Amino acid sequence: MENNFQSPVIAPKRNLPRDVFLHLFAIVTLYWSAISFITLCWQYVNYFFPDALNYNYGLTSSMRFALASLFIVFPLFLLVSWFLNNIYTKESQVRDSKIRKWLIYLTLFITALVIIGDLVFVINTFLGGEITARFILKALSVLFVAVVIFWYYLDDVRHPVPSTKAKYFAFVCGGVILVLVVGAFFIVGSPMKARSAQFDQQRTNDLQGIQYQVVNYWQRKGVLPNTLADLNDSISGYAAPKDPETYASYEYTIKDAANLQFELCATFNLDSKVNNPKSIPVPAMYPGETFQNWNHTPGRVCFERIIDQQLYPPLKNGK
Repeated sequence: MENNFQSPVIAPKRNLPRDVFLHLFAIVTLYWSAISFITLCWQYVNYFFPDALNYNYGLTSSMRFALASLFIVFPLFLLVSWFLNNIYTKESQVRDSKIRKWLIYLTLFITALVIIGDLVFVINTFLGGEITARFILKALSVLFVAVVIFWYYLDDVRHPVPSTKAKYFAFVCGGVILVLVVGAFFIVGSPMKARSAQFDQQRTNDLQGIQYQVVNYWQRKGVLPNTLADLNDSISGYAAPKDPETYASYEYTIKDAANLQFELCATFNLDSKVNNPKSIPVPAMYPGETFQNWNHTPGRVCFERIIDQQLYPPLKNGK
């Protein structure tokens, strides 16, 4: 008797934890890369089109964080996308998985809302007569990123197999990001320049603090301190700071005791205008100046200050 019994064909076992991890990782790195790209574009706009009413003091720090993110996160997105495409060619059922489709349609939904919201915001601002180059460029950067992501995933979800457009998409996006990253280095400078700028910023902060303590000393005692050591106070814990890089004491000189004129000096690494060419004057905080001028060139720089006795009269009984 012939045995016609045939054993059932066993389908290859799905690796669900792997699929969930890879697809979630791809989407998260996509969102992170998109936000970093938009942030970098916005900082370019802030740099080339500064707004005096809303000066961006964190321009270089925001740009550095966006650069760091694109350096690490975007290559990871490309890598995991390439790995997933290799899996799709071997395991077609992975491409049809529910987790992938849910994440893609969620991405389409989010990008569609971003596109609609961006356009509505642009038209509303235009009707209000507040359109500026800064606003248009920032809105276009958001619209561009959202449209590219929406177009790519809408095209991808329509095909049963990975499209050859994925390679071109990766090359074009990589090229655009590379150009922006290289250009950003001319703004933020090298790591050594950034560290030198941080030292200079700390020197400026120290001089501002010393200036405040000198004015406070005059108000309480009626005379200028002879040296910076006179400002030290064991009760409040204040001690005159020193140069953060060389640990040398800052220079303090009384130019005219009768007119309450003194001078503070420090040695800087960089030119403040070169390091931050888009800077604007800060309103005056202390007497004897029309604005708070702490601009400096490389090398030893001195800042002269005069205490206005009408604005800062001596305090009675130290109060």
